[in-house]
Amino acid sequence: MDQFMVYLKLGFEHIADLAGYDHMLFVITLCAFYSWRSWKKILVLITAFTIGHSITLALSAFNVINIPQQLVETAIPITIFLTAIHNVVTKPDLSQKVHLHSNYFLALFFGFIHGMGFSNFFRALTGGESVVRELFAFNVGLEIGQIMIVSIFFTFYFLVDRLFTIKQRDWNLFISGAGAGVSLIMIIEALSG
Repeated sequence: MDQFMVYLKLGFEHIADLAGYDHMLFVITLCAFYSWRSWKKILVLITAFTIGHSITLALSAFNVINIPQQLVETAIPITIFLTAIHNVVTKPDLSQKVHLHSNYFLALFFGFIHGMGFSNFFRALTGGESVVRELFAFNVGLEIGQIMIVSIFFTFYFLVDRLFTIKQRDWNLFISGAGAGVSLIMIIEALSG
């Protein structure tokens, strides 16, 4: 298999692997604030996350940064928890544009942290060689995986909304609450491990 396709598949599996559900949980929690009608804004939002993730992965692959794994494993669920809290405390009447811009920043910044979670493995896999093509392939795979997750999430949301006509605020509270609860368990596990 071509090296590009190997890394593309690796990026896709990184985000879509149910055993490593932390990135998936972050993306879903990030999307909880938005209606399924806002799918275009969501695509930009998850791309901001990928950009942050990519920058950190590149810096690590080129040995510019090296963060202790224990710190990263604790920081990742904290990003999920903070995103959930941000979703819940944001007033529904707040300008959608203001919230979207703050979420772009959160997605980008938290993408930096999530990128560190895979950076040591990626650096070991590439052997520290020139990895520009591999980084690009990995991040394309990551973005494809995120688009798949968001598509499934919003298709489910659309169907539930059509069947039960749920309020956006209720949906946000439910999904964000679930994200906060799971991330708290992950934080406790990371701190005790």
